[in-house]
Amino acid sequence: MSARLQDQVALVTGAGDGIGRAIALRYAQEGARVVVAEISGEKGRRTVREITDQGGRALLVEADVRHASEHARMIERTRGEYGRLDIACNNAGISGAMVPAGVMTDAQWQEVIDVNLTGVFFGVRAQVNAMLQGGGGSIVNIASILGATGFETTAAYTAAKHGVVGLTRTIALEYGPQGVRINAVGPTFTNTSWLDALPAEAQKMLMARHPLRRFGKVEEVAALVAFLSSGEAAFITGAYYPIDGGYLAQ
Repeated sequence: MSARLQDQVALVTGAGDGIGRAIALRYAQEGARVVVAEISGEKGRRTVREITDQGGRALLVEADVRHASEHARMIERTRGEYGRLDIACNNAGISGAMVPAGVMTDAQWQEVIDVNLTGVFFGVRAQVNAMLQGGGGSIVNIASILGATGFETTAAYTAAKHGVVGLTRTIALEYGPQGVRINAVGPTFTNTSWLDALPAEAQKMLMARHPLRRFGKVEEVAALVAFLSSGEAAFITGAYYPIDGGYLAQ
C-alpha cells in the first residue's frame, strides 16, 4: 500500500465500526495520523488499538456529532495533539426508524436529521475553518445511494442524505478558491452489522437490486475515500461518487 497520506492529520467521525472504522484504518495505513471521533468510547478505543497495533498513530475523541460544541472540541483536541487538520471524513450516521412518512413521528424525523444532516453541517463548518488556517485541506462526506434516489420507509434518512450532497456541492463552491476540497461518497448497502441483522429474505431482495449481485465491502468504500482525500484527487471537488455495484444504473 502507498503512503500517499504520509504525515497528514485526518479526522473521522463515527469511526468505531463499519465504514468509519474501515476509513480510519485505511487512513492510518496510508500514513496519516488519525483522530477517531466516536460516541461510543469502547468502540473508539478498539479502532485506536487496531491502528496502533499496526504501527500507526491515533487519538480518540469521544463526541456526539449532534452538537456544534462537540465539533469544536474535536478540532481543539486534533490541533492540540497534532497541530493541524488536513483531512476530515464525516461518516457518523444512523438509519433511524424505517416507517412510511405518514406515520413517522416528529421525534423519529428529528433524530435522523440531527445526526445525518445537521451533524455533518456542524462538522464541515468546524473543519473548513480549521483547514483555512492551515492553507487548505480535503473533506469527504459519507452520503448514500439514497442521496440520489428514494427508498420506501426512509423519508428522513433519504432527505438527510440528499441534503448532504447539496451541502457538499455548496461548500465546494464557497471554499474551493481557498484550497479546501470537499466531495461526497454514496455507498450502497454494505456488509455491516446493520445489514447482517436483516432477515435472509430481505437481504436476498436487496442483493437482487445490484447488477453485481453482491453487497459492498467497507474496505471498498474506504479505498475510494482515501483516494478522494489524497493529492491524487487534487482536481476533484464538489462531486458525488456512488459506490453501488450498479444500483443507480437501473
